[in-house]
Formats: sequence, C-alpha cells, structure tokens
Amino acid sequence: MRTAAKKRSAPRRLGAAGLAACTLWGVAVMAGSDTAASAVSALRREASVPLSALRWELGDLGPDDGLSAAAVLTIAESPLLFSARETVAGLLSSELPDTPLQPVEQTPVEEEPLDPEPVPVEAAPENGVPAKTLVPTGEAGYTVAGRVYISNSTDHELEIQKLSEPFDAGLTDEEPQILILHTHGSESYTPVPGTEIEYSGDHRTTDNRYNVVAVGDAMARVFGELGISVLHDRTLYDYPSYSGAYDRSLAAIDSYLAQYPSIHFVLDVHRDAIEDTEGNEYKVVSPVEGAGNAAQITLVVGSDGSGLEHPRWMENLKLAAALQQHVSQTYPTLMRPILLRNSRYNQHATTGSLLLEMGAAGNSPEEAALAGELFASQMAELLQEQCK
Repeated sequence: MRTAAKKRSAPRRLGAAGLAACTLWGVAVMAGSDTAASAVSALRREASVPLSALRWELGDLGPDDGLSAAAVLTIAESPLLFSARETVAGLLSSELPDTPLQPVEQTPVEEEPLDPEPVPVEAAPENGVPAKTLVPTGEAGYTVAGRVYISNSTDHELEIQKLSEPFDAGLTDEEPQILILHTHGSESYTPVPGTEIEYSGDHRTTDNRYNVVAVGDAMARVFGELGISVLHDRTLYDYPSYSGAYDRSLAAIDSYLAQYPSIHFVLDVHRDAIEDTEGNEYKVVSPVEGAGNAAQITLVVGSDGSGLEHPRWMENLKLAAALQQHVSQTYPTLMRPILLRNSRYNQHATTGSLLLEMGAAGNSPEEAALAGELFASQMAELLQEQCK
C-alpha cells in the first residue's frame, strides 16, 4: 500500500514542481511590468514555455538587465526585492563604475618610491604627511610608447602604433569647450595641522577649499587665462550619498552636452588614496623648480570591459597618451602611469573624456591645486598646438 501511494504521489510532486517553476518563470518575465497589458506583452515576448525553460537552463533569467543567475535566484527569495527587480539591477549596475580607485598592486607592474628632493619655496606649506615620488621600475607589465606608460587591466590588447595616432576631440571656435566636474567632489586633502575642517566622512569634506572642487577651480582659471572656455560644475555628486554618484554625474553630463553641444572635453577630477604595505598614509609629489611640490597625477581611462556600451574608448586613451607624452617632456615625474580599466566611468559621453586622480588624500590642497594648474596649462598647450 505504501509503495502504491508513493507511486500515486510522485506525479503530483512532479506536477507541483513544474507549476512552481512556471510560476517563478512568469514572475521573472513580468518583473518590472507596471500594467496588466505590459505583463501580458512580456509573456508573449518570451514565446513558449519550453523555449523559456531552455533559456533558464542556460542562465537567462528574464529581462536583459545585467543580473546574473545567482543574483536573480537570490532576490527571488524576497517578493519585495523581486518586485523591484529593475531598481535592484540599476543599483547594482551603478556600483560598477563607483568602485573606489585604490592603488593597483599587480605583478610585475611596480612603481619605485623615491624620496623627493625638497624644493625651497617660502609660500609652500607642509602638512607633515610623508612624501614619495612614484615612478615605474621598468617596462615589464606596462604598455610603453615613448614616455607613456599604461597599466592595462582589461582583456584588450593595445597596439603601440595606435597610441600615437591623432585623437578625435579638438578645440573649436564655440563656447564652452571643456566641462570640469567631480563625481566624488567631497574627496578631500590634508591641510596643515591646526586647520579647522569639518569632515563628512573618511577624508571627505563638503568644504570646497579642501576637496577636489578647489582643484577644479584652479584648472578652470588656468584654462580661462589661456583662452579656452570652461564650464566648471562644483556640485558634490557623492554627498550625502556616495552610492549612485556616477549615475547622478552622468545625468548632469548629458544635460550639459544637450545644452552646450560645443563641449568636447569632460574632465572628472578626483583624488587617490594611497597607503604603504603597513597601512601608513603617504602623499605623492613631483618637485617643480621654483614652485614647490605638485601632487602627482594619474589619468584613468575606462573601456567597455564591464559590458557597458563604450565603442570609442580608444579615442579617450589616445588623448590620455598624448597628454602624458606632452606633460612628461616638461615635468618628467608629474604623471604616473595611465590606468586602463574595465569600468567606463561615464567616458562614453564624449571622445575627450578623462578621469583625473590629482594626488592622494595625504597631499595638501596646495600641492593638488598646483598639479591642476600645471596640467591645465599643458593640456591647453597641446590642444592649441593641435589646432595650428
């Protein structure tokens, strides 16, 4: 009798399992539909149950929103999360480019810390943070073209000859030409001891005298003095919420480009955070004769390696390479190696988009501002030479 009962219950269990699978499939397909009509349309688009079951087996769990199979199955455990699948997918995708930019430790790519020779300048304050000048120890692990060093963490193979080809973006007679903004505008520096500063987080402040906004001010002033029209957005897109900052800054970039089609260059100014192997903070400097120590600069170039659309990322990389080559001829230690990364950092907006790391948290505001002035003058020189 028990054996017969088990045989009779087996089909019921299989039927229940199938019904549950179909129900979960239906929920996944209709997730994000806000009306009955859109839900029905979603079901129709999914065609037959057998075909959809095959897609599930292959890891395609519904809308093409970038969520992995594991992620969908996880949020499916919560009806609240699953009903808000579109929002969850947006939050997860927005975090990709928001990854904090930390010093890249990879072998055999290394930079040698040198003790910079002090440059006597009476007006240059010292904040007491240990200083180092970072330079590559050799060409191993880098793509090298002249003075250009590129640390490539993508799967793209770089052709050296393409790095020296003319870049797409250029100056025109229209205004404005350059947009400066700060996705992480509250990233701050270390002023001299005794300075009254209110921090909003770890090395973050809304006081624009001590964060990267001040560097943007210095750059905008130099560009303007050299005849290049600049629009400087001083909004803190990472405050009060750090998460989603890149989404907010992208919305601003799109708005500016719609209002000012003349903008060909978008410079997103940040700062790095650097510690030694023992967790001790230090700053990165480049001694400049007659001016003091400038913060070292890192250009970060995004790509399509994260899966987000960015077909012309190579144009941004060619611009970065041209700038590093040009700057290094005058200031040999100002530029650290270019970082080519999988995240796109909103750089798909124009072919003249760059992310700039102006020094590190340990640098003084004055060192960072000097770096901004030097870079802006060199970039203006290069772009104006290109127009001749």
